[in-house]
Amino acid sequence: MNDETPPILQLVSVSKRFGEVAALHETSLDVQTARTTVLLGPSGCGKTTALRLMLGLLRPDTGQVLFRRAPLDQEGLKRARLRMGYVVQDGGLFPHLTALDNVRLMARHLRWPEPRMRERVAELAELVQLPESALARHPADLSGGQKQRVALMRALMLDPELLFLDEPLGALDPLVRADLQDDLVAIFQRLGKSVVLVTHDLAEAALFGHVLVLLQDGRIVQRGALDELVTRPASPFVTRFVRAQRRLDVRAGDGPET
Repeated sequence: MNDETPPILQLVSVSKRFGEVAALHETSLDVQTARTTVLLGPSGCGKTTALRLMLGLLRPDTGQVLFRRAPLDQEGLKRARLRMGYVVQDGGLFPHLTALDNVRLMARHLRWPEPRMRERVAELAELVQLPESALARHPADLSGGQKQRVALMRALMLDPELLFLDEPLGALDPLVRADLQDDLVAIFQRLGKSVVLVTHDLAEAALFGHVLVLLQDGRIVQRGALDELVTRPASPFVTRFVRAQRRLDVRAGDGPET
């Protein structure tokens, strides 16, 4: 990618409060085109608030959110949303709809012709490796991994320029999560889309992210590659966060005592 390619989305001096609580202090951040940006940090650090501001689900108290250099305001939000895809942690599928109807929801709203919808669904099912038989089922009859694959298909149905994922694998068991991680890496590489992913898991962030953005108490404390966080931490918090994640990995690998 050309280093001069403008960012697809920008936070420009954006902040957000909920009552007396500052969820996000004044923050500026560029989301680069055709790169995966990972918002990383412990619970309550502001990463999900930042994501929701990027999506236009929240309005900033100060500053601006720019999508393709245009303000993400009330006038431009509807157009911008059609160029964004969003996957939430539990998939967010409508339980009364089949997997197929969940995937086609926005395309039907936009009155896509049936042949175009069928072709796009077939492309996406192949991409996410979802069996055709699963499309006829309701969410209650799908496994956790299948639900997330359907949610990803729905987010990609309109071929968005920018894809958001809010801890999409957090509720899955370790084996399913590992398989989906590998599949998502391959999907991101194949599509070459701009992606913003939220996680609290450093290993997951390193697997997906071109740029890791670590937050603490509503502020960005460091951004860069994993190696920079490990070898050149910007603060004691960065060091503690990295060490805590490594201890979790070691404990997970030790297994139970006998």
